Amino acid sequence: MNPESRIQNLEKSCLLSEQGFEILADILAPRQCDDLARELSDLYEREQKSTRNKIGGVRNLLGQSSQVSELASSERFSAILRSRLGTPTFPVRALFFDKTPDANWRVPWHQDLTIAVREKKEVAEFKAWSIKDDILHVQPPCEILESMATIRIHLDDCDANNGALKIIPRSHLHGKLTPLEISDWTKQNPVVCKIPRGSALLIRPLLLHSSSPAKTPSHRRVLHIEYATGNLPGGLKWFDSQ
Repeated sequence: MNPESRIQNLEKSCLLSEQGFEILADILAPRQCDDLARELSDLYEREQKSTRNKIGGVRNLLGQSSQVSELASSERFSAILRSRLGTPTFPVRALFFDKTPDANWRVPWHQDLTIAVREKKEVAEFKAWSIKDDILHVQPPCEILESMATIRIHLDDCDANNGALKIIPRSHLHGKLTPLEISDWTKQNPVVCKIPRGSALLIRPLLLHSSSPAKTPSHRRVLHIEYATGNLPGGLKWFDSQ
């Protein structure tokens, strides 16, 4: 690696570690966006028809979509994450979200505190067990969340009018926040993540984020892929790891 590349990688690593997010331009070509949007929208529609409630997305896609699985494990994505985190990663969960006129929801300020696992085991500091779509979820110790990162790939242009993610930079540096601490943090002016189609948001799970209902809802399709850097302790297994 030449000196200029080393400097660029250092700057990118610092951006994610210090600010908690980074916008990755032109991650996918238009045709890749079309192919993914078509497959995931079809899957979304099938699941929507199977439930009485309006749903905002589809979970656990690594085992359902070969396109998602191949993309999540691609050398390009692996290299991006390795250059930012300084260690190899592997995908552990993939979800698809779409804000439409029929599913146009508000997400309050929060941190991503849960992971999906295969079975319940009593392990120290793993708390708040829950079940979402028949899958076990749990809140792991803070150090596991601090080692993770998420790539949110946008399959449509996204701005403040169609429910773009809002974030509070550097809020991830303070561990799991109490409701009062979240209230204090969100008094700051948030950053609205305007992301063009084919680009992505790289984000730390503990970074405070929210989104408003779309003002002009049509589609806001996002492929959300979570990455880990190591195995879980005490015999716990990531639910959707490959």
